[in-house]
Amino acid sequence: MKKLYYPLAAALFATAAAAAPYEAGTILLRLRAVEIVPDVSSTVSIGGKVGISDTTIPEADITYFLTDHWSVEAIAGTDKHAVFWNKTTKLANVTLLPPTVTVQYHFDQIGPFKPYLGAGPNFTIFYNRSVGPLGKLRTTDNWGFALQAGTDIPLSEDGRYFANIDIKRLWLSTHASFSGAPVTASVNINPWLLGTGVGVRF
Repeated sequence: MKKLYYPLAAALFATAAAAAPYEAGTILLRLRAVEIVPDVSSTVSIGGKVGISDTTIPEADITYFLTDHWSVEAIAGTDKHAVFWNKTTKLANVTLLPPTVTVQYHFDQIGPFKPYLGAGPNFTIFYNRSVGPLGKLRTTDNWGFALQAGTDIPLSEDGRYFANIDIKRLWLSTHASFSGAPVTASVNINPWLLGTGVGVRF
C-alpha cells in the first residue's frame, strides 16, 4: 500500500485546488494503479483451504454524470492470480476479467476532496486457466456485487485535471474443479481493490 499511496499523497496536498462543481453531462476519464487483495474463504472437497495471490494492475474507467451529484461509472481491467491449496501447493494460474458498473453519489467538495460513494453489479469471466498438479483448472463465471468509496482531488481551479483515490469491495464467488482429479471447491474471492490514479474532466 505504501508504494501506491504515500508518494501520491504528498503531491496531492501540495497542488489540490477548489474546482467547479460537477454538472449533468460531465464526463470523467481515469487511469488508476490498483492493488487487488483477495479476501478468500473456501470449502474444498478434500479439506484444506484455497488461497489466491495479490496482484497490481492498471485500470481504466469512465464516469458520466446524470445530474450534479449522481453518475454512472464503468470500470475495465484484467488481473492474473496464482491459486494455492493450503498456502504452499500451487494449483494453477488464472486470469479474471471483471467488468463492473457502479451508480455513484458525489458530495460537494470538502477542503481538497470531492468524495463519492458507489454500488453496482459485476460479472467476472475467468480465462487463461493453466494446468497444474491436479490437471487443468476449471471455474464458473459468475455475477457479483461491488461497493465503492473514493475521492477526486482537483489539481487546478477549472478541475480539468485531478487525482483520484478509490477503494472497492467486490463480493464474488466461483466453483472450481480440475480435469485430472475429482477435487472440487466453492471459493469466495471477495477482493479489495485499492486504487490511486489521475483523471481528466470533459
